Amino acid sequence: MDTCRHSRTSNIGALACGLAALVVAACGAATGGGGEGGSGGTANTGTGGLPGTGGKATGGSGTGGLTGTGGSVGTGGLTGTGGLTGTGGSGTGGMNRGGNGGTGGAAGAHGTGGTGGAKGGNGGTATGGTGNAGATGSGGNSGGGGADSVDCSTPVPTGGTAHTVMSMSGMAAGLTWSIWSNQSPGTITTYSVPAFSASWNNNGDFLARLGVQWNDTKTYDQYGTISAQFVEKKSGDGGNYSYIGVYGWTTNPCVEYYIVEDSFKQMPVNPGNTTMKGTVDIDGGTYIIYLRPTTGTGGSNCQGVSSWNQFYSVRKTARTCGTISISQHFAAWAAAGLTMGKMDQAQLLVEVGGGMGNIDFSVANVTTTQ
Repeated sequence: MDTCRHSRTSNIGALACGLAALVVAACGAATGGGGEGGSGGTANTGTGGLPGTGGKATGGSGTGGLTGTGGSVGTGGLTGTGGLTGTGGSGTGGMNRGGNGGTGGAAGAHGTGGTGGAKGGNGGTATGGTGNAGATGSGGNSGGGGADSVDCSTPVPTGGTAHTVMSMSGMAAGLTWSIWSNQSPGTITTYSVPAFSASWNNNGDFLARLGVQWNDTKTYDQYGTISAQFVEKKSGDGGNYSYIGVYGWTTNPCVEYYIVEDSFKQMPVNPGNTTMKGTVDIDGGTYIIYLRPTTGTGGSNCQGVSSWNQFYSVRKTARTCGTISISQHFAAWAAAGLTMGKMDQAQLLVEVGGGMGNIDFSVANVTTTQ
């Protein structure tokens, strides 16, 4: 601001203005200059510079007014107060942990637990940046449909007891074994663990099996979950037909049933004279459901019954190892309108219609949850 343009006029105004011209430069430079002295008048006291805002303000040194008669020396401008020192962001180091690792997947049967993720860094930046999140943990491997609970490389047990007969049953490893032929003797070898081997040579209809024998008092759902674990290796020939898998009977109504996992023939096999009742996906495969009425040549397991129905689940693609979810097949048959009765047996089976061959079940176990 030009302070000379705002001075008052006195009795010696001409002299004052003349002299004022000599100090114009000083007046313009002073931020808070002093007022002009009057000659014989009363000089205004110069107003000091406004306090500096923020930062280091330079207080204006006001130039005192000309000494007039009785004039007061102008007061220098007030020294500006320096701005408050800004408070640095004292950011808290990233004490917040990064996200803990992802939760491992819930292991299914024999699933491998997930690996937790790494911790986030403890040191944040000086500006209080949040620590980086920990890496997400890998989920655990999901348990499969039971196949992963069976070691498919399990060897055939050593030793064992061979039974060469046409028809016989017994106990081994806490399970019931059976052999039956309608033409000539075959052989079943049992072991001290749930396993068996069988061989045949043109025996007509030949069955060898190992599993659970019940007493016809309960339906399948009253036994909880019924399943089987198997590992098998075959050689030779199965004659006109062959079924490898789960086999059993129910009474009231009388039903003979098969869950076919493999065959000496090309899968899926069809027993003939069947009615297809649909398909179902179980244990990682698709099964064809068949209904087949039969009279058989050796009679049924149901007293006084000479004709009965057979229920089949035939896997489209063969497998030789895994877990068979038997209860799920029973439920699928019920949904297709196929009614079962009281449980008589559920056993791992080989059935052939002639030929000459051999099969080793290095694992052959049937279990229930009750």
